[in-house]
Amino acid sequence: MEEKELPGFIMCVCTGKCPGFQAMDIWDFINQVRVELPVEYGIIHPQLCEEDGDRFLSDYLKAGRKVVIGACAPNMQKKMFIQAFKDAGLDVEKDAVMLDIRAMTNEQAFDVVRNALKDLGFEEEE
Repeated sequence: MEEKELPGFIMCVCTGKCPGFQAMDIWDFINQVRVELPVEYGIIHPQLCEEDGDRFLSDYLKAGRKVVIGACAPNMQKKMFIQAFKDAGLDVEKDAVMLDIRAMTNEQAFDVVRNALKDLGFEEEE
């Protein structure tokens, strides 16, 4: 599989002060995801729901790649990001997996992301 076919992983940390991320070392987590899982990128954004987050997501989606987003409630993510996907010619239901990884340890969140990637058909290399 060529690397360009891999999905990206974006983690939104809700300004980095959200109590939902206190059980996690976000830097160790994102490094583990980008090194150990089949993703093209591992990115942390401070607040995807803000204007600069909209701009970032719009730019990111221009390449037409699938994305896994780890953040808050998936239903809220879909509502907030649906226009960016439409503008990029993508379908938020088909081209994105949105995960709630709040109140999890690194290990718990890593398992959630790993399972989402498996569900998309991307397996870890052994």
